[in-house]
Amino acid sequence: MDFSNAKKSILYRVGLLTLTIFFFSYLIYNDGYFVTEVVVLGLLALQIYSITTHLEKNNKEIITFLNSIRHDDISYTYKTDFKNEDTNKLNAELNKVLKDLRDVRKEKEADYQYMKNIVQHVGIGLITFNKSGDVHIINTAAKKLLRINQVDNIKDLSVVSDSLVDVFTRLRTGGRDLLRLEIGGDIVQLAVYAIELTLRGEEFKLVSIQNIQNELEEKEMEAWQNLVRVLTHEIMNSVTPISSLANTVEDELNLQLHNDQEINHISNEDIEDLHLAVQTIKKRSQGLIRFVQDFRNLTHIPIPKISEIQVKDLLEEMLVFLQKEIKDHGVCTTVRVNPTNLTINADKDLIEQVLINLIKNAIQAFDEQTNKLVELSAYVDDKSRPVISVRDNGNGIDEEALEKIFIPFFTTKKTGSGIGLSLSRQIMRQHQGMLGVKTKLDEGTEFFLRF
Repeated sequence: MDFSNAKKSILYRVGLLTLTIFFFSYLIYNDGYFVTEVVVLGLLALQIYSITTHLEKNNKEIITFLNSIRHDDISYTYKTDFKNEDTNKLNAELNKVLKDLRDVRKEKEADYQYMKNIVQHVGIGLITFNKSGDVHIINTAAKKLLRINQVDNIKDLSVVSDSLVDVFTRLRTGGRDLLRLEIGGDIVQLAVYAIELTLRGEEFKLVSIQNIQNELEEKEMEAWQNLVRVLTHEIMNSVTPISSLANTVEDELNLQLHNDQEINHISNEDIEDLHLAVQTIKKRSQGLIRFVQDFRNLTHIPIPKISEIQVKDLLEEMLVFLQKEIKDHGVCTTVRVNPTNLTINADKDLIEQVLINLIKNAIQAFDEQTNKLVELSAYVDDKSRPVISVRDNGNGIDEEALEKIFIPFFTTKKTGSGIGLSLSRQIMRQHQGMLGVKTKLDEGTEFFLRF
């Protein structure tokens, strides 16, 4: 846009128009020039049209400049090499304005990318959607947690859980909820928090989701351990002297019974009754001591001594160790490891204890069925974590029992202590892993160790 040339052009046209008007006035006051008057009048109209067109052209250029700013098209640069210094100064200032606008746009873009990266890499799942349920943002953490790729509308999350969609829709600003869901075979406890906001006149809802299953389990274990410590101390204080005294009384009565003489008019029959009672006290005391020892096992798990373990060798060793019990129950077993050289970093003794518990549970999971099968397998999951699985085709676990199987001393067996699964879960916790379960009535149960 050469403003110097534009000014000269306008002055030239205005001057020429002025002279034409004076000449036309002269012709009007002097008769005999009709044809000339017509020609000059046409010339006058042409000059007015030329000035109008020229002004509209400049206005269009200014409008184009302003529209380019409004539509964020600021890549143009004005020339500053005109002969007219004023024009160069004006264009230089316009270029500064355009440069400032470009810098602001770059800064905004950088800020947007920075915030976008933060949202995508934050460890908490974030989802934003409008009143129609159309999803605008769903970050990586939310996709991994819900095990989905992409959703266009919040209702699409019904493939994960209908209750999840209901909670997302129902919660208002500041609302919180806790959901227990099974996602991809894993049990998760989702802490959900929602906030409503308005952006550019449109209402949105921002929902954060976080799996607090591990934290809940750790608190649960901590509570049990605190309870166990108290019970252990109190029970041992009571049981130890009872057991000791019962042993002493029993020894004395044994001596008297061997003498075949009544003592202080007490018959041997009475002594025998007393002896039976003392034996009962002793038996119960020893039972209480074993009970306390089981408690102690739950709270005194040694610190893992980590080493590299070949999983295939480990599973085969477990079957050799338990081969007599497997044979006695008529159970078929299989081992499948993929890849065959899969390894884990763990304490071998502790993991063996866990596997023995799980395999024994699997062996004892059958009633009178003939096709008894226990499958030991190992693989790498979709997050590159080693997984060891113990699966049976037994009766499965009913829903009520499933909620309690990891609670210390809960058991469905007649002779079970009820500490095996609780102890196994604590061992996996110490390995920064997890012990999970999948089950279906009349089809079987799978316990899996995820490292």
